[in-house]
This record gives sequence, structure tokens and C-alpha cells, in this order.
Amino acid sequence: MDGRLSPGRLALPPIGLGGSAFGNLYRVTSDEDCAAAIDAAWDAGVRYFDTAPHYGLGLSERRLGALLADRPRSEWILSTKVGRLLDPTPEHADRLDDDFAVPATHRRVWDFSRDGILRSLEASLERLGLDRIDVVYLHDPDEHWEQASTAAVDTLIELRDQGVITAIGAGMNQSPMLAEFVRRCDIDIVMLAGRYTLLDRSAEADLLPLAQERGVDVVAAGVYNSGLLSRAHVDPASRFDYLATPGRLVRRASRLAEICRSHGVTLPDAAVQFPLRHPAVASVVIGARDRQQVEQGIERGSVAIPESLWDEIDAWLSDDNLSPTDEFIR
Repeated sequence: MDGRLSPGRLALPPIGLGGSAFGNLYRVTSDEDCAAAIDAAWDAGVRYFDTAPHYGLGLSERRLGALLADRPRSEWILSTKVGRLLDPTPEHADRLDDDFAVPATHRRVWDFSRDGILRSLEASLERLGLDRIDVVYLHDPDEHWEQASTAAVDTLIELRDQGVITAIGAGMNQSPMLAEFVRRCDIDIVMLAGRYTLLDRSAEADLLPLAQERGVDVVAAGVYNSGLLSRAHVDPASRFDYLATPGRLVRRASRLAEICRSHGVTLPDAAVQFPLRHPAVASVVIGARDRQQVEQGIERGSVAIPESLWDEIDAWLSDDNLSPTDEFIR
């Protein structure tokens, strides 16, 4: 897959692979399935992989590092995150972590201080088996703006200047604070989860125009809004932003699915490709836990979608007296 040069001197491909399932998100993913997923992604031309210490208390980083180790380092891009230190809790090894099916051998501690960033990155490098990382995001600094936007960013800039990191930024589930990072800080890239999708275009009001103006790349994640947009026929039991979906959103997603079907494509096909229509969006990261899910995501990203589909969706929003950025999803 072809990519374009970003301000962080990286050529991001349009589709990347997210590694949360490699950390056993919600249920166990086998080593064999992880290996098959990486093989399938690599064979399809995917060269961008995202992970974080948070994912499985380091398991995702260890797995990705091992599975990419034998592939030419100059050919792939890896991002990880900082802001959550993993402190040992061996006394809880007999319990399971809250969201990841791994023993609770560590606890997450928020830390966006200089020391915290350095310690987090050092541990990630060790787990990944690398001496440098392509992209480092501040991970969900919602409640830590002051420290994250000063001490943490300054530390990442220093590491970027030293060549330990190529590009720096922040990854969040909201767009207003990411826009503030773009406005006030010397960053290269942001990862936005769930706020620029077929169902939620709220980032059009702040982050996307600013990122385009400043030359900061946007990586779109959470394009299925936690599952609501992941099926051709909307399941009312699907989650939206990890919670039960209100009926009004089920109805809106179902209407989107109908429009997609009328143009010969599926709702998830459109969900994957929609963010890439914006010039500020450099890549879409899709989570997967096995070969089948990877191949499915790649196929969705390559389906030919007629321009008339996007025109009809925009017309529907207009006819419904609802702008793409209205707070209908809240």
C-alpha cells in the first residue's frame, strides 16, 4: 500500500493494524492467531502497526516486537504510547486484569512527568526488542493536560531530536484536546478514536481543519464506534463507545446501512474508507485478532465505493436538518 510523507518524516499507509487484541482484549487471543494476523497483514502490504503498554499489561508490545523482529526494520512503522506506567503487583497474579484477559501482575499508574515518560519508553523498547520507535503517542491524557502538554511533550521532543523517536503526538477518544495539542505543541501526528466516523463527525468542527492547516497527520481509529458500524445489518445489541447503544443511534446506523446497500457496498466498507476522504487523515487503524479479521479489514478498505454514496449520505444529513458535526450522538 502506498503512503504519503507526513511531517514526522514517515510514510503512513492508508490502513494500519491495531494491536489491542494482541493484548487479549476482553478474551484470549492465541499466539498462533497473532502470528497469522501479522502474516496476513504483511502479505497485504500493511506496514503500520500500533500498540501500547496498556494493551494486556505489555503483552501486545511483546507479541508485536517478536512477530516483527524478522522483517526488515526499514520497511515497517510501529507506534506505541506513554502515560501509563506498569507497576508490579505480584500479589494479584492470581486475578485477571479488568479489560484484558491477562493475569493482573501489574497495575497502571498515570504519569506524564519527564521521569515517567522516560521510564515508560525504556520499558516499551525492552518489550518490543527495539532501539528506536517510529511514533510515540501520549495515551489518553484527558485528565492530565497541564503535565502532558508541557513536561511530557518536552520530553518527547527531546527524544525526537535524539533520534530515539521519529514522530510524536497524542492519542485520544476526543477531538477538542487533540486540537489544543496541535494548536499549542510541536507535534507531528495524532490518533483520534471514534470522533471521525460515519456516525460521529464531530472532529470536523475543531481538530481536522486545524491539523490540515498545521500539517499534522491524523490517524483515525475506532472507525466502527466500538461495533455499531461493524456489520452490514446493524445489530441493536452492538456497543457504541463501549456502552449500550441508544435506540436513536441504532436507527441512524440502520439508515446508513440501507444507503450503503443501495449503492452495492456494506456499512463497514464505508466505515473503513470514510475517514480517508479527509485530507488531514493519513491512515485508518483497524483492530484484528486473527487472519480472517485482518483479511476482512483489508478487503473493506479496498472495495470500490461510488461517489454517489457519499453524496447521498450528505444529502440525508442535510434533509434531516442535522449537520455532520451536530451533537446527535451524545
